[in-house]
Parts: sequence; structure tokens; C-alpha cells
Amino acid sequence: MTADIRLVVLDMAGTTVVDDGLVERAFQAAADELDVETGSAEHARMLEHVRVTMGESKISVFRHLFGAEERAQRANVAFEGAYHDLVDAGHCSALPGAAEAIEQLRSADRKVVLTTGFSRATQDQILKALGWQDIADLSLCPADAGRGRPYPDMVLAALLRTQTDSVRQIAVAGDTGYDMLTGVRAGASVVAGVLTGAHTQERLRADGATHVLASVAELPTLLAG
Repeated sequence: MTADIRLVVLDMAGTTVVDDGLVERAFQAAADELDVETGSAEHARMLEHVRVTMGESKISVFRHLFGAEERAQRANVAFEGAYHDLVDAGHCSALPGAAEAIEQLRSADRKVVLTTGFSRATQDQILKALGWQDIADLSLCPADAGRGRPYPDMVLAALLRTQTDSVRQIAVAGDTGYDMLTGVRAGASVVAGVLTGAHTQERLRADGATHVLASVAELPTLLAG
């Protein structure tokens, strides 16, 4: 099954990039912007939703939490600004073995596409902070494809833009259940969960993981078959 994989679609935060709680810390800025009191029941409910939906497009999360589009957009702007500040302050690093895994995958004539639930501006900032502007064949955010996770749009956009012949030649890897759902819905042959991020092995399996790995560093060996 794995020998004919020609395209590998990798999540970023929690899969190839250390999350280090940055999403939750940036969410606090969004909560403050919308006057959600820290420590309140409403704050706790919202934070739990952020945790459960790790991997989903962030603007979609805020639309669910805050309802009106204007409020969701305000929250998203505050979130993105806080996340940018954290990245600028040096709170951004690659997971051990991630860069080497990407190099191995590309050396085996596989296309590699990095995807995220963040905006293009945030994705580009992370790539710049890591010196990863040219590490992959392509990077995609929800706005590049149509819809974010758990929809299959980013994976299918990756297939089209890399001119991959079939969805059966795709492997998807990520640390959240939303990554697994995206891979399943796109028809990928390999949907690999990694245990370096947000969700447990049980959640990853429940949402369709075909394999669960300790980290993305194990992916080249898996795909070597």
C-alpha cells in the first residue's frame, strides 16, 4: 500500500512544529478582545472547545464560539496577532526529526505539502522563523483551498497543484482527529496520526487513522514499506 505514495501532506503545529501551548496562549488574546472573563464558566467552555477542535481552521472555531461574523473576525485578528508575537519572541521550533523526515521523503521522489489551520500570514511567519521557506514543495492554508479541516479541500488542492495522479497515492499525517478526518475524506491510502501534539491515540484511531506513530520522524520508514 505504501510503496506507491507520491504525495505526503503534513500538518504543521503539533506534527512538524512544536506547539508548546501557543494556540491556547493566543486564544487568551481573543477571549480578552471579546471581554470573556478569565476563569469564568464561559471561558472554560470556550477553551475546552479550542482544545477539542485543534487542527480546525481557526476562523471556523471563532465563528462557532462567537457567532456573529464581526465578533469572530475580531477574535481571529487578536488571536493571529498574539500568535505572531509569540513566534517573533522565539516560541517556535521544529519537532525533532521533522526537517530530516521531510528531506527523506523528498529524496524518495515524494512531493511534500505543509498545511495549517492558520492564515497564510501566520503560516508564512512560522516558515520564515524556522527557515523553512523552501523545505517543502508547497504550503497551503484554508484560504488557498476553500475550506479548512476537517474538510478534504487542502489535501485535494495539494493533489491538484502537485499533479499527483490519484488520491490513493496520498499520505496524510497530523496530530489531531481533524487531520485524520481530512485524510479519510480525501481518500488517502495512508492516514497517519502522530503523538507529538493535541490528541490521543484513541482520538486519532476513532477519527480514521490507519497508523499511529510516535512522531513524524517515523513516517519515511513507514512509507518505505
